[in-house]
Amino acid sequence: MPINIGIIGLGYWGPNFLRNFVTAEDSKVIICCDIKPDRCKKFATLYPGIEFTQNSDEVISNPKIEAVAIATPAYTHYSLVKHALRSGKHVLVSKPLTNDLTQAQELVMQSDEKDLILQVDHTFIYHPAVERLKNVILNGELGQLYYVDSVRINLGLFQHDVSVVWDLAPHDISIMEYLIDRPVQWVQAVGARHAGQKVESMAYITVQFEDNILGHCHVNWLAPMKIRLTTVGGSRRMAIYDDNLVTEKVKIYDRGVVMNSIEGIYDALVQYRSGDIHAPAIENVEALEREVKHFLHCVQHHKKPITDGRAALRVINILNAAQESIINEGQRVYMSESNKQSEESRNHASTTLPLK
Repeated sequence: MPINIGIIGLGYWGPNFLRNFVTAEDSKVIICCDIKPDRCKKFATLYPGIEFTQNSDEVISNPKIEAVAIATPAYTHYSLVKHALRSGKHVLVSKPLTNDLTQAQELVMQSDEKDLILQVDHTFIYHPAVERLKNVILNGELGQLYYVDSVRINLGLFQHDVSVVWDLAPHDISIMEYLIDRPVQWVQAVGARHAGQKVESMAYITVQFEDNILGHCHVNWLAPMKIRLTTVGGSRRMAIYDDNLVTEKVKIYDRGVVMNSIEGIYDALVQYRSGDIHAPAIENVEALEREVKHFLHCVQHHKKPITDGRAALRVINILNAAQESIINEGQRVYMSESNKQSEESRNHASTTLPLK
């Protein structure tokens, strides 16, 4: 039987939720909500079989609704997700879960107590290119993992309720945390406010993971061009994921360095190795389509989503530490206490992507 869906928020991201849930075989959109009447009118014309309202409570309290998709500003997530969980609804919510660690922990606990699915929309985890990178790492093709470095910059869109750390960085931090899959030791970040903004418009975030694996991301609203680039370095090979490319989004470079030493010579000799470049075939499927299918699968079969509340907590923990580091002029924030929580949450997390 199809799962009855309610959608809250039809601004920037909500219409994507609506489109994917409408076309999914295992769901039926019953009701949607947005505070702006013109949006409701617009989508009511496009989807005449769906009810539209300006009151979110009419979605959450609707007895027909089994799951709610929430695509509203981050500061509203806590109250809406909490209300939905208390009403017995499964929840898919846009990133970040919240920008408050304590509130996020409360929502995760509530979803556990109610035995409900709480999935956070870290969309790129469901991208076929990121899935391929994950498989390449797990298969040992890159050798020992050294680093994950990412750049996510563009001109705008400025957000007034959150900084660039909470707007753009959740994408890269979630990818980094998913690919590296190790506890975090410390976080260090610097940021700057420009163009009259009261929040950071650019930031550099460095994350030290266990096993000497370094993560780094640069996020910026004030760049002249759009760049979406992730580099993964290993002891045997290196990989690049360029989301701006239409084809060949992932390239595997058979390149690296070899450290040799000669008896009697104390300094290591570095030899550079340069081999072929391989562009694996990547499935041409929208990441959000795969994510929606995953959510529906988890609701139907009561499985833990890959990007469940605990995965979101690990991301929020890093973002929270990055913001703290920025406030304290780039001081490192050590994560020894939160590592225990991260490991507990990691042990509960799914490592597969069941889409069927």
